[in-house]
Amino acid sequence: MKKIFLTAAALIWAASVAVCAENAVQTDTLKSVELQEVSVVASRATDKTPIAFTNVTSEELAKKNFGQDLPYLLSMTPSVITTSDAGAGIGYTTLRVRGTDGSRVNITANGVPVNDSESHNVYWVNMPDLASSVKDIQIQRGAGTSTNGAGAFGASINLLTSTPSYEPYAELNGSYGMYNTHKETLKVGTGLLGKHWAFDARLSNIGTDGYIDRASVDLYSYFAQAGYYGYNTIVRLIAFGGTEKTYHAWDYASKEDMKAYGRRYNPCGMYYDSDGNVAFYDNQTDNYIQHNFQLHLSQVLSDEMRLNVALHYTKGDGYYEQYKTDRSLYEYGLSSFVLDGEEVDESDLIRKKAMDTGFGGGVFSLLYKKGRVDAVLGGALNHYSGWHFGEVMWVRNYVGDIDPRQEYYRNKGKKTDGNIYARANVDIAKGLSAYADLQYRHIDYSIKGVSDTYDYNISGMQQLAVNEKYDFFNPKVGLNWKVNPNNRIFASFSVAQKEPTRDNFTDGDPKAYPKAEKLYDYELGYNFGNKLISAGVNLYYMDYTDQLVLTGQLSDTGNPMSVNVPDSYRAGVELAFALRPCSWFDWNINATLSRNRIKNFTEMIYEDEWTNPISINHGDTPIAFSPDVTLNNAFNFAWRGFDASLQSQYVSKQYMSNAKSEDQVLDAYFVSNLHLGYSIKLPYTKSVRLGFSVYNIFNEEYENNGYAGAGYYVDDNGEKQIYRYAGYAAQAPINVMGSISLKF
Repeated sequence: MKKIFLTAAALIWAASVAVCAENAVQTDTLKSVELQEVSVVASRATDKTPIAFTNVTSEELAKKNFGQDLPYLLSMTPSVITTSDAGAGIGYTTLRVRGTDGSRVNITANGVPVNDSESHNVYWVNMPDLASSVKDIQIQRGAGTSTNGAGAFGASINLLTSTPSYEPYAELNGSYGMYNTHKETLKVGTGLLGKHWAFDARLSNIGTDGYIDRASVDLYSYFAQAGYYGYNTIVRLIAFGGTEKTYHAWDYASKEDMKAYGRRYNPCGMYYDSDGNVAFYDNQTDNYIQHNFQLHLSQVLSDEMRLNVALHYTKGDGYYEQYKTDRSLYEYGLSSFVLDGEEVDESDLIRKKAMDTGFGGGVFSLLYKKGRVDAVLGGALNHYSGWHFGEVMWVRNYVGDIDPRQEYYRNKGKKTDGNIYARANVDIAKGLSAYADLQYRHIDYSIKGVSDTYDYNISGMQQLAVNEKYDFFNPKVGLNWKVNPNNRIFASFSVAQKEPTRDNFTDGDPKAYPKAEKLYDYELGYNFGNKLISAGVNLYYMDYTDQLVLTGQLSDTGNPMSVNVPDSYRAGVELAFALRPCSWFDWNINATLSRNRIKNFTEMIYEDEWTNPISINHGDTPIAFSPDVTLNNAFNFAWRGFDASLQSQYVSKQYMSNAKSEDQVLDAYFVSNLHLGYSIKLPYTKSVRLGFSVYNIFNEEYENNGYAGAGYYVDDNGEKQIYRYAGYAAQAPINVMGSISLKF
């Protein structure tokens, strides 16, 4: 694979040099330049939209884009916290906004849905180094504007990929740091050819050994686009994707394990060999290939009206292997066997879980702007089809045939998701505008086949027969008052609804499927800005009905269940301040103070986590993984080609279960990163930038993710004794990375 990658890189480099030698002819049509942005306007907020949002530019991303996944590049924005399984921000990473997990954050790229149709998560490891091909990002907190794909219960994040350059260019970036972390990126572009055509491409390789033991990551990715530019028309064909191989690190480690074996201990893949020694399975890895294709048309219909249409298709194919110890053979469709005169019905085994998916459809938006009215009519129709299946690859000492592999489950998920929305901003007085956004969404979701869970009630794998339809009407209204050029006040009310995820069905009670969730989002904000100071405050109250949360209860087959909680809420205030006293220094700080609660939470605990449930009513409890305080601070300097940024983040204590157990807590942490850069211009180059980053500069010992569980046993006196346990994702101590960027 590396030979193919390097060969392709060399060919693209040679092509770019040849193209750069020619004189590219530029168009003088400003309308073409403006039209490039049309495709993203439909889903983006402006200073007239009464919601809280943050824009992040490619220049901001580039200054710290040395290999870490995109969530870590957004970690300094309000109400955002990040997690990393491998401990260094590369591999399996997630982000949460206002305490909501990644499955409740809507992600689009050029208006096309990115969230997985079934899990609703975004697996950034499947899109390595996408940040190198992003022009800018907008994060809308709360319900946000109507968009395509998964319902937004915490935020919407819209990525705009890089538009083709009018000038030919080539760029080579490289970085290397501790834990054998490295990133190599090659970007080239033809510039405008024949007044109408432009082509761009990127190839990247990212790798690391990871801070956590064996948490290695090996990623290859690409981005390519071809664009046609007319006076009133732009057509862009975009392809991006990549391959990943990541050693598992998602089991985390208990505090007892860390004390005994060190903070880098990774229990994934552990087993005992024939001599009774601890060993680790070499191929305990996740492997996935994903390709994304988009075809965009932007057309000016008149001075007032523009049309955007996009077709898209995403193909995913992958698997992971796991070594499992002392597993019941019946749960894998295997028979017991006789070994040395004894019947064996439990044994170590290696299993492979795989999926093969396809997701495609079309999106459109019709934009109208004239006088006091700025309106959008948009929508999408998308279809997903995905196979899920598992195989037994090996069983210790097994007497019998597993040839070539024993398939023990297979099911297929299908989902059709359509929506249409109309949105308008209308100026009703000087500086005062009214906002309305009405969306109707229909979902048809089915799962057929057998799951990976053995059902002892039927002595076979659990049967799946999900066939659910949802119809959501999501209205949003608000007012925006631009008092003067420096002051803005806004208020809004939004309704958002969201269907359950695949796991809510497969791991829940098949006799009582989960209900859809509903959010009522109230927002009130004020912004001030001039050349010296900018400041903002945003109050929010997010009132949930039937929010799905883990209760500790188990299904008939022994799986954890998420059930609908009738009443819960997230309330808070977001504060932001920036000071620019001179051209070479600025100070940015933002904070979120919040209260996140489930009303009257009842926890179910099982004897040995399996039978004889008992219930404990905890009253109002904090929602898991929802800190009360987050704070980001950045001091930025720039002078004569030198730039420096000291960025710090504080995250308060987080409970890892809804039971408010002090034994299952992520302690508060304060982490700072220092980024240094120096840019110069050398012969035959446009610029050369040298960078040096120090992560966790004050050597904070912290964890930013984990899991929690509970059970009970009956002691010798017949008393029920509750026990709780937890695993923690330890993060890297102080570590460094150097980088170089060459632009031609």
